[in-house]
Formats: sequence, C-alpha cells, structure tokens
Amino acid sequence: MFGFIKLGSTPESSLTDHHAIPQPGQDSARPHPPSRSPAEPSDRGNLCVYLLGRRITLMNTSALVNTIHNACRQNRRITVANYNIHAFNLSLHLPWFQHFLQQAEIAHCDGRGILTALRWLNMETAKDDRVSYSDLMPKLLDRANQESWSVFLLGTKPDHLALALTNLRQQYPNATFNGHHGYFQIDSALENAAIVDQINQARPQLLIVGMGMPIQERWISDHRDQLHTNAILPGGAVIDRFAGVVSDCPKWLSDNSLEWCYRFAQEPRRLATRYLLGNPAFLLQIALAKFQSVAGMGNQILWHHPVTEAEILAAALP
Repeated sequence: MFGFIKLGSTPESSLTDHHAIPQPGQDSARPHPPSRSPAEPSDRGNLCVYLLGRRITLMNTSALVNTIHNACRQNRRITVANYNIHAFNLSLHLPWFQHFLQQAEIAHCDGRGILTALRWLNMETAKDDRVSYSDLMPKLLDRANQESWSVFLLGTKPDHLALALTNLRQQYPNATFNGHHGYFQIDSALENAAIVDQINQARPQLLIVGMGMPIQERWISDHRDQLHTNAILPGGAVIDRFAGVVSDCPKWLSDNSLEWCYRFAQEPRRLATRYLLGNPAFLLQIALAKFQSVAGMGNQILWHHPVTEAEILAAALP
C-alpha cells in the first residue's frame, strides 16, 4: 500500500506544479540551522519546504488566516491543502494526489510527524509551524463572522450537516452558512453539476469539503476550476466536529503530539492501517532517504526557501 521513492532521481510527478522549485545547491537551498526548542514560536516568516520533492508550506495559524482573508479581499482563488503523515504516504503511491498537493497554493503542515522528520533532518522548526484544524477553524470562522463571509460545507450525513449548519449559524451570526451533504453519487456528472451550481449560487468565500482523505481531494481536483469561491479547504471530519458528533482532541494530548492516539482510540478499525502501518512506513521512508543521501546514493532530500503572502497570492487565479 505504501510506495517508496528511489532517491537516484527526483520524481517527475513532484515537478508538475506551477510553483518555481529551487534546486539543491542554489542560494535558496541554505544549510539548515540547528533546531530550536519545538515549543518556541517561529519568528522567521513563511517557508516553502521541499521534503523528498514535496512542497510543504510552513506558516503559523495567524499567517494562514490572513492569507485566506486577503485572497477573499483580492477575489483570488486558492486551494488550502494540508500535509500530515497520511497525506505524505498517499502522495507516494497516488500520482494524482501528489499533483493535487503540488498544485495547491498552500499545503500547510497539519501533522507533528512531519515536523519531527524535518527536525531529524536538522531543520529548524517551531511548534506553531503545525496548523491543526482544531486551531485553524475557530480563528477562520471568527474572521468569517467579522467580515460577513459566506461559507459552504460539503460533506457528512444529511442530519449531521443540518446540526453543523444550525450550530454555526448560532455561533457566528454575521456569517452566512449553506451546505450539501456528502451522500451523493460522486461519479455522477449530473449530481456533481447540480452541487457545483448550488455552491456557485451561494458564492461562498470559503468552501469546506469534508469527505475524508483522499476522496475530498479528488472531488476538489475534479471540480475546482468550475467553482466560484475564494478558498477551498479539504476538511476531513471537521463538519462532524461542527455538528458535535465528533469530539475535538483534548489540547494536552494535541500539544504532546498524541492526537493520533486519541483518534485511533475512537476509530481503531478504520484507522489501524493509517497509524499502525502508515507511521512506521513514513519513518522508514525518511530513514532510507537520509541513509542514501549521506552515502551519496541519491539527491538532497530536504531544502527550503522563504515565501511571502504576496508570492503565494500571485500564483492564485483572480
């Protein structure tokens, strides 16, 4: 199930995005300073990090919310994807998924395991380089409420969606919330056309697609060019969280990199492969790449360059 990259050459699929990718050895590929304590906040701005050719955007929650806000203000269209270990593993054996992540204007870090791998490779990281949906969504919805944005939810069961919409309308009265459940024929051109039309009629600033990874990314990839919205976010189980039928991970667990344990305890059968096989497979992939790089058997496996909000939005379509 889990693919591995041969380090002798950079995978062609990792270079098929519209972002300029600096090559190792250029000025932008600087040596990595020793890692600070991961509990310290970052003060070095946003970074584009290339881990095995996969572009991950390191930015804190406030910077991400501000970038989404300015995309809405400038009427730009951006896709805000996210990387955790599961996403990284999927990118190794699903070329279309890798392409989706590379094409997204932002692919932020939503997994402590990614930061652990970067630190193991001697790159400086900070605690706030990880943007979890537990931190992001309240701040993003507060901004939606302040700016009277329209928000559209796509996904989950019809009754869960109704609960989510009711809760959000009560909590954020200045924003507008609409939605469509996720129980439709995803391969039906007719049903998809009707859903796209419903979304476009609402003209949302934010579209949150919660169908689970990688189904939600496949749907966004297939339809984003037809959507009249400013920011599209794959949301996983976030709509069920809005509905109150899935609980958020306690903060003390999340702060200690144990959110995966909490989720696994809730859904052991569904998540066993993801965590019990996926996490070791990721670590093995990084260890193998590091060994090959040190032994001179492959390319540099990690490099980075600064990126500004203006550069991120410049890559987005108006």
